[in-house]
Amino acid sequence: MVVSYQRGGDVADDVDWNDEIEGETIGSQVSVILVYSKRDGAGPRLHQHPYTETFVIRKGRALFTVGGEHVEATGGQVLVVPAFTPHKFAVIGPEPFVSTNIHANPTFVTEWLE
Repeated sequence: MVVSYQRGGDVADDVDWNDEIEGETIGSQVSVILVYSKRDGAGPRLHQHPYTETFVIRKGRALFTVGGEHVEATGGQVLVVPAFTPHKFAVIGPEPFVSTNIHANPTFVTEWLE
């Protein structure tokens, strides 16, 4: 049986779609964060997870800090952050930044480091 998650409202695209979907609520072993931001500098504080996080950058640019490395990611790239690796990102505007962030866990487990 297929389980479907539907964005609220009558919207049929991903413009301004920011959401957090825990996999356990839909019978999945992964959780997903959908990001759409036009605000320069927007992004999470430094944090880490006890599992891998995969960032599928669909549009725009952001500066990622992963461990001690700095990576400017752009649409069309996929970044994989290993478990227990501190990371954060900041949107580089003004073009919208759109990403799908896949957490390899059915629930979100985050340790905030700043």
